[in-house]
Amino acid sequence: MNDIKDNNKDNQEDKGLDTVTLKESEYSELKDAAQKSKDFQDKLLRSQADFENMRKRLEREKQDFIKYANEGIVLELLNVLDDLERVINLAEDKHEDLNAFLKGVEMILAHLYELLKTHGVKPVEAEGKVFDPNYHEALMQVENKDLPENTIVEVLQKGYLMYERVIRTAKVKVSKK
Repeated sequence: MNDIKDNNKDNQEDKGLDTVTLKESEYSELKDAAQKSKDFQDKLLRSQADFENMRKRLEREKQDFIKYANEGIVLELLNVLDDLERVINLAEDKHEDLNAFLKGVEMILAHLYELLKTHGVKPVEAEGKVFDPNYHEALMQVENKDLPENTIVEVLQKGYLMYERVIRTAKVKVSKK
C-alpha cells in the first residue's frame, strides 16, 4: 500500500496547513470526486446558460406574437377599407345614384358585422331589457309610467361582447317612475 504525503513546505507555511497522509485509494477517490464535482459544475453552468437563452428566446417569441397577433383581423379590415375607398371614389366622381351608394355602404356594413361575428364579437342586447350595470352604462333617465323602473328605453351607443367578455358597455337611456 502506497501512502501519499504532502511535503510541500512552502505551501504549508503560506497557508498554515498540516501534513496529511492518505492512502492511494483514498487520494484517487478524492481526485475522482473533485473531477465529478467539476463536471457537475460545468453541466450546471451550461444548463443555466441554456435556460437563460431559452427564456430570452421565449420572451422574444412572446413579444412577436403580441406584436403580430392581430395580423389576420387587420388583413380582413383592409378589405373593408378597400370597399369604403371605392364607395368614396364613386361619390367623388359625382355618381348621383343615391340608392346604389346607400346599397354599397350597407354591403360594407354587413361585411364588417360578419367579420366581427367570425371573431366572436356580437352586440349587447339592450333596448327593452332591464338595466344591468355589467352590460349597460346609463347616461340618462327619462320618466315613463308605462314601463317598469330601470327598463332601457333607448340605446345611445351599442355595446359589444367578445365571446362572453364585455369589451364596450352599451350607453343607454333608462326609464324611471
